[in-house]
Amino acid sequence: MAEQITKTTPRHRVFITGTAGFIGYHLAKLLLAEGHVVCGLDGMTDYYDVTLKQRRHQMLLQTPSFTAHEARLEDAETVMRLITDFAPTAIVHLAGQAGVRYSLENPRAYLESNLVGTFNVMEAARTLGVGHLLMASTSSVYGANTEMPFRETDKADTPLTFYAATKKANEAMAHSYAHLWNLPVTMFRFFTVYGPWGRPDMAPIKFAKGITERTPIDIYNHGDMYRDFTYVDDLVRGIRLLIDTPPQRPERPEDISEGDSLSPAAPWRVVNIGNSEKVRLIDFIEAIEEEVGHHAIRNFMDMQPGDVPATWADATLLHALTGYRPQTSMREGVKAFVAWYKSYYGS
Repeated sequence: MAEQITKTTPRHRVFITGTAGFIGYHLAKLLLAEGHVVCGLDGMTDYYDVTLKQRRHQMLLQTPSFTAHEARLEDAETVMRLITDFAPTAIVHLAGQAGVRYSLENPRAYLESNLVGTFNVMEAARTLGVGHLLMASTSSVYGANTEMPFRETDKADTPLTFYAATKKANEAMAHSYAHLWNLPVTMFRFFTVYGPWGRPDMAPIKFAKGITERTPIDIYNHGDMYRDFTYVDDLVRGIRLLIDTPPQRPERPEDISEGDSLSPAAPWRVVNIGNSEKVRLIDFIEAIEEEVGHHAIRNFMDMQPGDVPATWADATLLHALTGYRPQTSMREGVKAFVAWYKSYYGS
């Protein structure tokens, strides 16, 4: 249930990149339900089914407070013009080339979208003096780290894929802009997001499709993997609350609380958004089997290059900043996800 706007609640103008995407759609939907004004930008690339992206935008466009534009992040002039014309109070940058495994096949797409495109968004935010820039990172930046749960204050210097490397670079780029221009920046690291309207290249839809159609599903590392599965509604609620929590440059480094990733040199912070629960991959698959109504044909495989055996978020900082903890159990989330899958795909 969306929180109601009150006289004391600020009415935001939020520019979101990637509103035809999985997470961008859900965030825009939440903000619109609260009465905020949202302008969306999406490149509508053919990385996956464009029809799904178009459906998401069509639903958002039913709300008068939403406008949408189609453009690529690499088009600096258009990005600058659209953001300038909208004059947002906050920018949430979610667009970019997604997918860990695809970065093995087409790394240049990540270079152009995630580095050049992100630079263009940061330049627009700097030029306008936007009150808060929030940008998507990923749990993949923790790379070869083995100590869990992952904490924002841990070093993240060992990315295992080029996708993760571009997101780590985004964090560093944003820090420099925060320091140089006093631009408040919050980076958030996602942990295995799933839910209705998800991307078809992601494991949950691949699993649901295979189990429903009784075709084999690939299970990497022979199922000996753990993920911090985070339901999409919980994720975007966390982002929504972080919009109201811009970091401030500390007067003295010793003023920074223990466990806070706030930079001693800039109004910059990184925040994990995860369910804070390690779930065995096989258990997640079995939950989908239960909702679909029959068992999967399991094709056990070796670990994929660049993959990691486990992810697990420490979301203490998110709670300290916002008072919020993700609260959807894996079983609840899978139930809602499979119900949507059956409805959308007609299974």
